[in-house]
Amino acid sequence: MTIERSLAEDIRSLNPSLNDADAIRTLNPNLNESEIIQLQAEYDAQEYARNRQAEYPSVGDQLDMLMKDMKNNTTTHQESCEAVKLKYPKPS
Repeated sequence: MTIERSLAEDIRSLNPSLNDADAIRTLNPNLNESEIIQLQAEYDAQEYARNRQAEYPSVGDQLDMLMKDMKNNTTTHQESCEAVKLKYPKPS
């Protein structure tokens, strides 16, 4: 995610009436339409990563799974991660 895009989301959270392009222009009024389209494309291309991040268990839960997997000779952690990756595949 680009810095501009992340900040644009923050701006929209403060002013929900703004669309994506206007929020980005608030950060940098010198951006032209093609630059805004490029920023939007970069943001859209990372949707799978945002979805994965929201779906993965917390770091503490993952560490707990890893410890239990090592103790019990299981693959719970790996299966959990693979399920999220399968649900939200990385685009080619």
